Amino acid sequence: MISTRGSKRLIEPAPRAAASNPCAACAVRDLSVCGAIEPAHLDKLGAIVAHRKLGPGETLFFEGDRSDSLYIITEGCVRLHKTLADGRRQITGFLFPSDFLGLALRERYAYSAEAVEDVAVCRYPKNRLELLLDQFPAMERRLLAVASNELAAAQDQMLLLGRKTALERLASFLLILMCRMQLKGQKNRVLLPMTRTDIGDHLGLTIETVSRCLSQLKRDRVIRFITAQDVQVVDPQRLNGLAGADGEWMPATTI
Repeated sequence: MISTRGSKRLIEPAPRAAASNPCAACAVRDLSVCGAIEPAHLDKLGAIVAHRKLGPGETLFFEGDRSDSLYIITEGCVRLHKTLADGRRQITGFLFPSDFLGLALRERYAYSAEAVEDVAVCRYPKNRLELLLDQFPAMERRLLAVASNELAAAQDQMLLLGRKTALERLASFLLILMCRMQLKGQKNRVLLPMTRTDIGDHLGLTIETVSRCLSQLKRDRVIRFITAQDVQVVDPQRLNGLAGADGEWMPATTI
């Protein structure tokens, strides 16, 4: 593995590369696109990665910046948003550990990415990652799956904003988060690190409507608040019904 410290380049002996490579100890690797690379080859991935931390409200990249890097979230929650001509923002999604972001059809990012809470990401220069994909086609296939999920999420968002009532929108949002938590082994639980305003900007609702719908779900014993940000889904079947989802529905990766 090659790392940079100041102006010196440090090259670790090959036998120790896998053991000293942080990719090998990454808690979300198996859930991310990196899981397509076998452990014996993680040194090649580690040689091009840079690690970055952001505090709440810090921006990873802005809409319109050159799309020269791709990222994988390893800790925290990131919100994606676009700015409208009149200055309003539309939150297009929230990303969580193991999620991949930065794919762009053109040379510039189509949205801004901002930390909701303390966030850690792995940064991959696009040109170097593209060379790596030539060696590991399984990783390239996973990236294609990510792109497909982004398209499916965009279609879900159009349905969410165009056809569903306020309560149905919020129920759908909570159901997506619950399903994501289940994929990571935590059943009937939802974490809400984002603000109620963020949720409203994502669902096209006012903060008052978001609070009223959450209170209704609590009153109807569909959900229970452990803390303001930690929610237990008491009645998953009822939440599923309110969201208008069928029994075989599963969320797209990006919401």
